[in-house]
Amino acid sequence: MEFSIVQKLLGITLLGSAWILWLLIGLSILSVSIMIERFFYFRKSDINFPEFSEKLSKVLLSGDTTEIVKLCAQSPALESQVVLRGLEHQARGPRAMEESMLAYVISERQNLDRGIVILGTLGNNAPFIGLFGTVLGIIIAFQDLARNPAGGPSVVMAGISEALIATAVGLMVAIPAVIAFNFFQRVVKRHISNSEAVVKVVMAHLAPR
Repeated sequence: MEFSIVQKLLGITLLGSAWILWLLIGLSILSVSIMIERFFYFRKSDINFPEFSEKLSKVLLSGDTTEIVKLCAQSPALESQVVLRGLEHQARGPRAMEESMLAYVISERQNLDRGIVILGTLGNNAPFIGLFGTVLGIIIAFQDLARNPAGGPSVVMAGISEALIATAVGLMVAIPAVIAFNFFQRVVKRHISNSEAVVKVVMAHLAPR
């Protein structure tokens, strides 16, 4: 029974490692697409936070709601939009303002994180997919040697060198994905921390004393 199972599992190697390479190429295209989409998304929602924070403090001190709305409507960034969300609930009191702004930050976190988890997953697993392809290729190489013993080590070495390509491609997919994942994670954390700081600034100026 054990021999039968081994033989059936060895049948998987008949598929070869080419399909692994095509899978990695597809994952690479997906990874690059996410990187490009996230880059332009964050570029569009980027904001000079120190400058915005300074201007916001000035208009908050003036107490002119129209000027506050005008300032925050100039940018689609989370840091500015959270202020507008708080102003919508100003009539309901300071607690409603604060809760609505914090809830908005939490809900927008999903938009900020969109696609980034895929980059992290690819960064962690693409090398293993490539390694799987390499293992399949090595098994095929030794099977070729078993069928053609006269070929000598050259038969195995040629097959192994081809199999190692899968590992190399897996690393080529994983390394940029990990770099992009870490970069975008820092961008998300910066937007979230800036927005939480904005909530505190707004509440400090608009909440009744």
